[in-house]
Amino acid sequence: MAPTSSRETVAPADSGSVPDLRELVSALEGSPAEQGLRERKKRARRAALIDAAQNLVAEHGLDAVTVEMISAEAGVSPRTFFNYFESKDDAVLGAEDTGLSEDVIRTFVEGGPTGRLLSDLQVVVATLLAPAGEAHDRVMRAMDLMQHEPALLRRHVVWMDRHKSRLGELFEARRATTPFDTDTELLTMLVLLMLRTALVAWEHAGYTGNPADHLPAVVAQLVDVVAADLES
Repeated sequence: MAPTSSRETVAPADSGSVPDLRELVSALEGSPAEQGLRERKKRARRAALIDAAQNLVAEHGLDAVTVEMISAEAGVSPRTFFNYFESKDDAVLGAEDTGLSEDVIRTFVEGGPTGRLLSDLQVVVATLLAPAGEAHDRVMRAMDLMQHEPALLRRHVVWMDRHKSRLGELFEARRATTPFDTDTELLTMLVLLMLRTALVAWEHAGYTGNPADHLPAVVAQLVDVVAADLES
């Protein structure tokens, strides 16, 4: 619901004027400050749901925990819960829908930001890794709970398959605007490999810094492997 002040923004100057679409959108979304506040509240609510889900599952086990319990613990309604997660398993895992903003998607599809496919893939992977760096305690708890709850591991595999599908769509969209020959399946597996390798390196570093900090080393290793074969 738009605040009263926003309505004033789109009020016609006279009875004959009509607000254009941009003004209507601005009124509905509110000012940049109001949008930022809403986004922070959404992130805080999402984090509260993840914390509640992980703590309850750690205490009672996955089968004994319900969406209603998680919602009550986080202080929201079950209906609000489903605005953030499809299932209790997703809440425990802290599963993101996409992890890529519209700006990142648009820039990549249009052939950016560098025009070099491997470098641009690194930007995509860094974006996907960002949530883990911002909430590494939750990531660590999710990884630990997966070791004790096989259902969570299965759900994680489903989530990975969904990500693979969306990555494939992203690559095909870029191919249509900036043609390249590399197979989509290969690129998808490369992204997953870069994600996994960076996360493992981050784990070995004691979860200090951010996972994306390890991406340049990962890419350097890939380049070295290819370069060594070309030189032989």
